[in-house]
Amino acid sequence: MRLLLGRRRPFESARESADSQHRLFSVPPGYADAVTPSGTSARRRAERTANSRALILDAAVDCLVELGYAGASTLAIQAKAGVSRGRLLHHFPSREGLLVAAAQHLATTRLKETEERVATDLAGEPDGPRRVDRCVELLWSTFQEPHFWAAMELWTAARTNPALAAALRPAERALRDAIRAVTDRIWGPAVAAHPAFPELRELLFTSMRGAALPYAFEDRPAATDPHVRIWKSAARRVLFGAPPSVAPSGSRRRGGSPRR
Repeated sequence: MRLLLGRRRPFESARESADSQHRLFSVPPGYADAVTPSGTSARRRAERTANSRALILDAAVDCLVELGYAGASTLAIQAKAGVSRGRLLHHFPSREGLLVAAAQHLATTRLKETEERVATDLAGEPDGPRRVDRCVELLWSTFQEPHFWAAMELWTAARTNPALAAALRPAERALRDAIRAVTDRIWGPAVAAHPAFPELRELLFTSMRGAALPYAFEDRPAATDPHVRIWKSAARRVLFGAPPSVAPSGSRRRGGSPRR
């Protein structure tokens, strides 16, 4: 009798075996949704939404750079993107929000590309004046790219467009912080740690932005701009105490001899 009580009943063994198999082969939470037709449809809808948003942003960037702010209408953007009116308005109910998002989209994409390109160009280049000179050249080149001109179109239009200005302010603040972070990594930790580097960085940004504006109508190579030598000289003096490589204006007489 004791032996019979101590033995496991056959139906209990079968039930426990079934329970263990159920636990072993149970479907993880959310797995069924991913493989069912409804889950697949939701994933495809999400992909289509992301693709259409990217198409609209790319089209808006092209219109902004090619046609300017005045020509970058929602109708022009819709036609270039090849999407319906309803889909465009679903993603971007206002023209101002669309154009600001497009400019930010372009800028963040180019920032990543610039950082990758600079990492390749400066690979193996030790910290020092030569690396600083190269950083100045690379930084200046970014002011000739489409994202700069897209930003200038928006900045100019925002002066007389309060709705655009309101949409632009927070986006530009966030982008400015991202640009500073990327710039610091490009220059390298040794230079970025210099006490005077933040002021030098801001001075270069504002000076390059102003020097770039005439290239909207001038047809000359930006790489040979005379400001490049001035920026390099200023950076060397600030960071390394190097003597100036550009003679100050008025430091020489007409005959070329130094002023005593």
